[in-house]
Amino acid sequence: MARFESIQALLQQDRKGHTLPRELYVGEDAFQFDTQVMLKSVWLYACTAAHVKNAGDFFVFEVGHNAIIIVRGRDNEIRAFWNSCRHRGAKICVEQRGRVPRLMCPYHQWTYGLDGKLLAARSMAEDFDKQDHGLNPVALENVGGLIFICMDDNPPSIERVKADIEDQIAIYDIERLKVVVQDNYIEDANWKLVMENNRECYHCDAGHPELISVLGTYGFGKGLPEDGEADVVDDAAFDAMVEAKRAQWKDLGIFRELIEFPDGWWHRMARLPLANGAVTQSIDGKLACKKLIGPFTEPESSSLSVWTQPNSWHHLCCDHVVTFSLTPVAADKTLLRTSWLVHEDAVEGVDYDPDHIAALWRTTNTQDGHFSMLNHQGISSDGYQQGPYAVEEKLVEDFKDFYVDASLKSLQRVQA
Repeated sequence: MARFESIQALLQQDRKGHTLPRELYVGEDAFQFDTQVMLKSVWLYACTAAHVKNAGDFFVFEVGHNAIIIVRGRDNEIRAFWNSCRHRGAKICVEQRGRVPRLMCPYHQWTYGLDGKLLAARSMAEDFDKQDHGLNPVALENVGGLIFICMDDNPPSIERVKADIEDQIAIYDIERLKVVVQDNYIEDANWKLVMENNRECYHCDAGHPELISVLGTYGFGKGLPEDGEADVVDDAAFDAMVEAKRAQWKDLGIFRELIEFPDGWWHRMARLPLANGAVTQSIDGKLACKKLIGPFTEPESSSLSVWTQPNSWHHLCCDHVVTFSLTPVAADKTLLRTSWLVHEDAVEGVDYDPDHIAALWRTTNTQDGHFSMLNHQGISSDGYQQGPYAVEEKLVEDFKDFYVDASLKSLQRVQA
């Protein structure tokens, strides 16, 4: 692709331990490359199985100009299709979420089953075969209730990810949860800057007082050493607490060692103790839902955190799950979608208050949106130079390395 030769040159200017060149963050060509090439070549987190809980439930996931319908069939299978009618290409699902008995194009009423097969098309020629005109499928994988899609016709393997993290996510039984709050927040920053901001807690002490009062900062770029490296912060008390908690976690069957983007893969998972006596990720550390989920019969003061490159992070607590996905909207606009899930039998106003359950991460998302905006504005200036990462920003560099590697590989494929 000749139009992306400049992107390839910028990627080849990557400096170890430093941020990306300016135009990869703020340039329109980079946005077009990301949405048309790079992000189509990798697995993206789209939603949970609870977003499409019942037959006929659909969820539309959008990346740039592309839209994918995720729908649960009458056979309980979750499938993905391009949101484009096989007649003259009109958008089929115009709402972001909903429930339908079948998928019908609003333009000329071509009608499809929940399995994508064409059921009805008026006034077509005698030799027209409905079997040849079903919706075009998109690759989909269900990882413990987290739904990933890939827009490439030959998606990369996802088996290592499933083998490493699926069983621990599955203990929260996402199929038996329901989405009670969903926020769609547009941040005024490039999507890579929003991701980089998430991948470090270097800014948390000053930037997120509410969050660190519940989560602390360990495990989010510091503490939890890898390959025998020393902790960035030496805290014997914290280490002793984690060691004591491990025995409890093992008894509950919820303990796994840290998984840290192994062998160049794109997943990370850590169980972390909560801070200051908190039992969940809420604004006050108190239960956000009285009805516990998964294997928990009493409050448990830890959360399972899962990060995937290039667009998601998730926190699974004893009483609720909160998931995050982001997608680029423009070179300087990013959609951050946050969903809160509780037990399917929980009753609003009795077991949970939607405002209370969402308060902590709404506050944090607003703070992060401000920081990402400042980052984008500063990089947009002529004074920007590629800057060095701090030691505890290792996870930021992990994301950057993934982006550069995936981008170069996707360029090689389209140029072949």
